Amino acid sequence: MDLVLVTREGCGLCEKAERALWTLGIPYVRRDVDQDPELFRLYTFRVPVLLLGNRVLLEGVFDEKSLMELMQKLQRGGEA
Repeated sequence: MDLVLVTREGCGLCEKAERALWTLGIPYVRRDVDQDPELFRLYTFRVPVLLLGNRVLLEGVFDEKSLMELMQKLQRGGEA
């Protein structure tokens, strides 16, 4: 599973989301919205955003609990 966390420097919500991913040991790739024109166009005011492919799984405020629920749904093969 290739998760992408769309974030930006100085974003407190982004730091919280990244900490939650790290704490749970969920592998992800971090992409800075301000360094990628396509991400900037799509997610300028929506960070943090957790993507699987082009699908938005979570955005805004999320924590360990919401991530665990999401991972359980994904592992069961359900829609996230």
